[in-house]
Amino acid sequence: MSDPLSPSERSARMRLVKSKNTRPEMVVRRLCCDMGCRGYRLHRSDLPGRPDIAFIGLKKAIFVHGCFWHGHDCHGRVRLPLSNSDYWLPKIQRNGARDSEHVFCLEAKGWNVLVIWECELRNLVSVSVRLKEFLSGNTGLRHPDNG
Repeated sequence: MSDPLSPSERSARMRLVKSKNTRPEMVVRRLCCDMGCRGYRLHRSDLPGRPDIAFIGLKKAIFVHGCFWHGHDCHGRVRLPLSNSDYWLPKIQRNGARDSEHVFCLEAKGWNVLVIWECELRNLVSVSVRLKEFLSGNTGLRHPDNG
């Protein structure tokens, strides 16, 4: 399938895709604030992977991953790109491998890591429960699909 957009139009559209302060990330931050957990830092460049949300004193990091960009299968519904798959499939695989490496590095430094997938935000009650358990518990709570 060919791309209906010209290369310059595609490039302009891709520049609009944000990597920070995305809608899913803002939802998770609002949930944290609603629980009274406001002492977090954003996108700490001194931590592996620049976690979206980091509770420095607690040594807890939260990543909010977009399902397409990070290769999540969304419980059996794999979202594969239809055009330019020779480029996108290796890129998405590299993103997933890099995500796993960042989680490993953080855990090696004594951090607890939680990954929240974009598709999980359809059930805010479930995400709230996981966030509360993660932030109040003494141990990490990683989702089985963390990669």
